[in-house]
Amino acid sequence: MSVQLWQPSKQRAEASNLAVFMAEVNRRHGTALTDYPALWRWSVAEPGPFWRLVWEFCAIIGDGPGTQVVDDIHRMPGAVWFPEARLNFAENLLRRNDEADALVFWGEDKVKRRLSFAQLHAEVSCVQQALKAVGVGVGDRVAGYLPNMPEAVIFMLAAASLGAIWSSASPDFGVQGVLDRFGQIAPKVLVAADGYFYSGKTLDCLDKLAEIVPAIASIERVVIVPYTRERADLSAVPKAVHLADFTAPFTVRAVEYVRLAFAHPLYIMYSSGTTGAPKCIVHSAGGALIQQLKEHVLQTDVKRDDRVFYFTTCGWMMWNWLVAGLAAEAAVLLYDGNPSACDGRILFDLADAEGMTMFGTSAKWIDAIAKMGLEPAKSHRLSSVRTICSTGSVLAPEGFDYVYAKVKADVQLASISGGTDIVSCFMLGNPLGAVYRGEIQGRGLGMKVEVFDETGAPVEGAKGELVCTQAFPSQPVGFWNDDSGEKYRAAYFEKYPGIWTHGDWIELTPTGGIVVYGRSDATLNPGGVRIGTAEIYRQVEQIHDVLESLVIGQDWQADVRVVLFVRLRPGITLTPELETQIKARIRDNTTPRHVPAKIVQVDDIPRTKSGKIVELAVRDVVHGRAVKNREALANPEALDLFRDRAELAV
Repeated sequence: MSVQLWQPSKQRAEASNLAVFMAEVNRRHGTALTDYPALWRWSVAEPGPFWRLVWEFCAIIGDGPGTQVVDDIHRMPGAVWFPEARLNFAENLLRRNDEADALVFWGEDKVKRRLSFAQLHAEVSCVQQALKAVGVGVGDRVAGYLPNMPEAVIFMLAAASLGAIWSSASPDFGVQGVLDRFGQIAPKVLVAADGYFYSGKTLDCLDKLAEIVPAIASIERVVIVPYTRERADLSAVPKAVHLADFTAPFTVRAVEYVRLAFAHPLYIMYSSGTTGAPKCIVHSAGGALIQQLKEHVLQTDVKRDDRVFYFTTCGWMMWNWLVAGLAAEAAVLLYDGNPSACDGRILFDLADAEGMTMFGTSAKWIDAIAKMGLEPAKSHRLSSVRTICSTGSVLAPEGFDYVYAKVKADVQLASISGGTDIVSCFMLGNPLGAVYRGEIQGRGLGMKVEVFDETGAPVEGAKGELVCTQAFPSQPVGFWNDDSGEKYRAAYFEKYPGIWTHGDWIELTPTGGIVVYGRSDATLNPGGVRIGTAEIYRQVEQIHDVLESLVIGQDWQADVRVVLFVRLRPGITLTPELETQIKARIRDNTTPRHVPAKIVQVDDIPRTKSGKIVELAVRDVVHGRAVKNREALANPEALDLFRDRAELAV
């Protein structure tokens, strides 16, 4: 039974952007919608009127929307959105040009910077001119190897203003990880920081750049951004120039914007790459803009002068999502470094110091600070925070409890879920509705998300595949170097032709919410019964001595058995008594089939750069199969902890 944890006040709900939008739907279309489920049903039944109104309500700048919204809502892939429209992504994000804060940056506790919208315009102007001077134009690629700092936003906007394509990776990627990504897309310009800070340490990037640049023949210019020092020695990096020298010949003038088709490429993003070379996913300017504006303005209730934050790196799609807050005329708060710096306080310090209104983070971080015993409700004011967003992995019901008990009682906790594949969300917050324990609030407006059972039939109240049965604007343009579209179709449309299959294992609840049980390709199948991995994590990680866990299905005696790996608190050993406690917790709160056949202690759990644990890679290692792309992992050495485990052979 769903347990309600929070409900917006009548005043807050009525003042939300979403309430105003729904009233406008009723006024224009003669409907009588009164709640979010009714609005969602209308949005997928009438996609043309819905997306046209999103364009107008969010005041998208451009030549459009035109007479046609979409040519065929049921053609996937290949639906054409706003075929008559022309726009520029950067023009929409730079719509303000005043002295209000646009970007506020903290680099751990070492660096603080602040740029107004007017200053952001000036910086983009000079970088735009410099890029243009070295020949960057429509369709060229500009790559960023950068911390989450203002220059990442500045270069992205300057590239987008010219119709160029932006692609970024965080500086913790190793040489091969960068080559696996940027090497596929042939960038003309590479912009990189001289180094970065993490956990109080200063880490250098120039040594890696000295290997990366000669290996990518397309690079014509390397621009080095000062971060860890005033002016680094660039002699070891071919084609390198200091940022100040790159922009020195140019003075501030009005930013020029090249307006292009709605579907013109804006971003190249990358799959995690843990099962092979990363897929290069191409996203359109129009699709990213209208979808992310819908999510900021309607689903997250971001208003002019709000102050939005997401803990992310430039290698995670949440960075691309975050910076779209500029188009909602909000200030964007940037943080780079360890989110648990200053004994776990630093993000809460940022929230109080900067009047943060939307606090975005990962489920893993919420779990981690809960394990640390932090009680931000006692140590911080957090008076400005209206919404807390969580993504990256499943937020367990106990994570919801922790937020409301220990962080802030009167806050909308919006668990959100989507991904790099759509640079947005399938399921996310609803400012008009209640928050229920362990549930995402609702399906995204305009996103016809359904759950299919094993036969491909839609179900509610049962677990199944997350599918989207109608086209949506932020579907990828395609994959880079996949002219036939074969790889693109295989990635999302192979299981159900003409229907997007996302790869999540979910359930629609009676409240209209969603519970996510993990990746469908990582579901366990003992005795032919499918079990979501998150069902086990929710139980195991409530045990005090367990810091985190990872579960796989191991092929065993013509069946599959469940194997659980646990990382324990320092000084704790997996004893028979602790093993019995873990199994009892799982059995008492799930079913006997969920109970692992084996529990194994490990010192670390491998994860991607964005913090997601990699069950499939561990499964491959346990079965003696090669992991094709260890460079995609934040801690690839952790995989070796799972190799040749004698206890897994008995």
